[in-house]
Amino acid sequence: MRSNILARTLISATAVVGIAAGSLAGAATSFAASETVAKPVVSAEAVTPAAVNNLGLSAAQAKNVQRWLKTYWGYTGSIDGQLGTNSWKAFQRCLKANWGYTGSIDGVPGTNTIKALQRLLKHSWGYTGAIDGIAGAGTKAAFKRFANAV
Repeated sequence: MRSNILARTLISATAVVGIAAGSLAGAATSFAASETVAKPVVSAEAVTPAAVNNLGLSAAQAKNVQRWLKTYWGYTGSIDGQLGTNSWKAFQRCLKANWGYTGSIDGVPGTNTIKALQRLLKHSWGYTGAIDGIAGAGTKAAFKRFANAV
């Protein structure tokens, strides 16, 4: 009987050690998995220096604007139908010279650029909205009329 109790104790102790070892192994694996360093995903937008903003123009209409900018406002980029930084810098030179743009020539069509564009569009291209710096439907429609005519 004594050997029977000793055998059960030995089996129980072995089972406890096995369970503990398995738990530690599982814990080590889970800790190892949590140590994986997540790498941030880089999007094309994060790499691109400036986005294209055609303000609703088609590529053909934007090409018309780029040709006009090349002829009159020092645009030196390609005629690709994408109003990017260089297109907007040239447009800002026009807006600064004639339409009350007071910001920097940075190629970003922000609120001040849109306000000056709205003044130009109100003068000759049928824009009837507020000079608010928001390129809404009325601004975009007038900009399309401008792009089709230049």
